[in-house]
Amino acid sequence: MIRRSLLTSLFVLIATASLAAPPPVNPADAAAFMNQLWASAVEVLNKKADPAAREARFRQLFHEDFDCPGIARFVLGRYWRSASAEEQQEFVRLFEDYVVFVYTARLGDFGGETFKIRSSRSDGDGIIVSTDVFSPGSTSPLRIDWRLVTDNGVYKISDVIVEGVSMSVTQRSEFASVVQRNGGQLRGVFALMREKTARAAH
Repeated sequence: MIRRSLLTSLFVLIATASLAAPPPVNPADAAAFMNQLWASAVEVLNKKADPAAREARFRQLFHEDFDCPGIARFVLGRYWRSASAEEQQEFVRLFEDYVVFVYTARLGDFGGETFKIRSSRSDGDGIIVSTDVFSPGSTSPLRIDWRLVTDNGVYKISDVIVEGVSMSVTQRSEFASVVQRNGGQLRGVFALMREKTARAAH
């Protein structure tokens, strides 16, 4: 059976939310980018190193390949625009720690998954790379569509759609519900990220 919760954690991490940018012109290049990104992620996750060293490698990968400020803006949605500059900075800082600590812990048992690209195609303001991911012992793949855009000529993932479910939209919905329960204030989201980060770090 496919370890969906583990894989979904990976794809939530990978899902970014860069603002719309000029589309890549070559689907084959987008597919090559995805192959390289997957190889880098597997290299980091498969190494059974000291937790602190593994977390440091994971943070480096996140910095090099993903737009943390862009992700933070998207998942906070309309509340980003009403936040003060100080709140925006705090959210970006907490969100990076949240992603690095929480998902490094959740992906501790990652290993043996294989990745196959089925197709890549232009799609409006970006490119869709469709893939299959197999877990060890499974016969049915998890179907993943990766939406890519370009940012200053560099490929970025703008969304990851796992069997029809958008991971970036799911994360935004989770945070929005927390903000709404706290009267439109960000303190609830800050508390949630601090709590989950502290729990994962121990």
